[in-house]
Amino acid sequence: MSTSTPKKHKHGLNMPVFLTSAGLITFISLFAVLLPELADKTFKAVQSVIVDNASWYYVLTVAIILLFSVYLGLSKLGNIKLGPDHSRPDYSNFSWFAMLFSAGMGIGLMFFGVAEPVMHFLNPPHGDGSTVDAARQAMRLTFFHWGLHAWAVYAVVALILAFFAYRHHLPLTLRSALYPLIGDKIYGPIGHAVDVFAVVGTLFGLATSLGYGALQVNTGLNHMFSSIPVGTTSQVILIAIICALATVSVISGLDKGVKMLSELNLGLAVVLLLFVLLGGSTVFLMQAYVQNVGSYISNIVGLTFNLYAYNKTDWLGGWTILYWGWWLSWAPFVGLFIARVSRGRTIREFILGVLFVPAGFTFLWMTVFGNSAIDMILNQGNTILGDVINKDVSLSLFAFLEQLPMSGLFSHVALAMIIVFFITSADSGALVMDMLCSHGKGSRGVRYRLFWSIGAGVVAIALLLAGGLGALQTMAIASALPFVTVLMIAMYGLLKALNVDAQKQEILQQNLSLPLPAQGSGVWRERLHVIMNFPSRGAVSRFIDTTVKQACQDVATELQGLGVDARVLNEKSGSVVLLTNHGSEIDFVYKVSLSSHAQPEFVHSDDDTTSTASDDDTQTYYRAEVHLGEGGQDYDIMGWSSEGVINDIVSQYHRHMHFLHSLR
Repeated sequence: MSTSTPKKHKHGLNMPVFLTSAGLITFISLFAVLLPELADKTFKAVQSVIVDNASWYYVLTVAIILLFSVYLGLSKLGNIKLGPDHSRPDYSNFSWFAMLFSAGMGIGLMFFGVAEPVMHFLNPPHGDGSTVDAARQAMRLTFFHWGLHAWAVYAVVALILAFFAYRHHLPLTLRSALYPLIGDKIYGPIGHAVDVFAVVGTLFGLATSLGYGALQVNTGLNHMFSSIPVGTTSQVILIAIICALATVSVISGLDKGVKMLSELNLGLAVVLLLFVLLGGSTVFLMQAYVQNVGSYISNIVGLTFNLYAYNKTDWLGGWTILYWGWWLSWAPFVGLFIARVSRGRTIREFILGVLFVPAGFTFLWMTVFGNSAIDMILNQGNTILGDVINKDVSLSLFAFLEQLPMSGLFSHVALAMIIVFFITSADSGALVMDMLCSHGKGSRGVRYRLFWSIGAGVVAIALLLAGGLGALQTMAIASALPFVTVLMIAMYGLLKALNVDAQKQEILQQNLSLPLPAQGSGVWRERLHVIMNFPSRGAVSRFIDTTVKQACQDVATELQGLGVDARVLNEKSGSVVLLTNHGSEIDFVYKVSLSSHAQPEFVHSDDDTTSTASDDDTQTYYRAEVHLGEGGQDYDIMGWSSEGVINDIVSQYHRHMHFLHSLR
């Protein structure tokens, strides 16, 4: 695997992926619209076959994904960065946590925040409903479905995308994870197939979310304006309107506006959460939150592997398998977002952040809304609320808010939030599918994002017409089946690449002390002057362009004489790079780059090599830092002799060859 110089990937639309994905989606949509009864029967049969025969596969693979993510976070592999070794996070911890927090908020929590806990409470998979034990079980199951398993799926997909894109300069698509296994073949039919599975899964995951959103908006509007009927026709119209708004956003380039709406929505979500928390039994809810988390953690192993093999029930297919399929089909969408904001972080902090920040907020949301609703039914005798939710799950949030003061105001707030989540999901989903069809870069053409924006709405409408919410759920489960197989292979590719990186780091650290220039009698004074020199930009640039470049050229010439393909490159940034090509093995890179740093307070410039008044900042000095294929090595060679630079190159090349030997 070439970690430093992978084949230069293309830009623009990837026609095989785009046409195949569009063809499959068009075929399924036409089938659903033209033959709705047959489509409904087919979808039900597909779901039945998957639930009856492949439930174990979904449960096992999601369990493996969770264990895999925890292993990566706790092992030595967690020290590897999502980017070069010298990279720093693009966002502060606070901003990053806020974005992860945002990723955890969406249509799903609005739809199921009240509904799922109450439905499990009234109709648990085992035992009697409407009891204290059923309440405990309801919250435990809700946490199970919305907790670490879901975020482990997102984390692993995001990690695969970020690691290969930012550390090894491969496309920001799932195919890159197969590079350690098949090399440049990822740019051929195998890679195209992987991306097709990701696109199709993403679209049906998005369509499922749009379907849930349309259903909840429809019932919410009917709840507040009785003249608006509830039905498939209304939901189709709503999907069309929302996708039209998302399309306007795509055409007009209002991405910043959508971002502002998302941030506003997040603020409204916090306000709504605090309203219910502070307006209800605050102490009880915080006690329940702590106890629910403890109950979830203590039962997580049993919940993870429970297939009800000894107590057959339809509950598993309607809940756990549906969720696992939904999370898997939705993973490329959420994973790509997380990957784009996580460059420069170690795998350990990435895993810990992605697993626990959004899950912690989700647990709080489910506790505040779910436990409040259960308390109304169990302890306050409000059985009507339970009857309403049992009859129409999409009405659950509005029926719950109606029991609280200022219900009219906050019902409007909730409806507005759902609509905005609806719009931003459609717009962002179109962007992700466009990227997956365009080598991870985007097609740079509005018409393709427009196609996916409209396509998501068309698919959601087609499936609603064919079989309502059941058809949407079926396609979420079915589309995840091929994707999860690809994901398991991708995880193996990721693990292989991570082990190679870790092995190289160990070899580089063997007997590795700070490299020194050539030594000899009387040289110590010269070395001391070099150490205490804080040179200007111009001085370092001249050093790189003369001494370093000549040293690299001398080594390249010698290697060429030994039959090695070696060359020296000048980069626009002023860096000099020595590159050797080792064919199918990992290439060697030795790069010297100029970097700026703040001068220590005790420094006083007194010669022409230090910072002068002509510099933009007299408090800045510059270093000639060495970078290898893995990134910056955090040492400076400014002031070294040509012989000293050559010796350093040879030493690093020696380590690299030892590393290649260890891999053979």
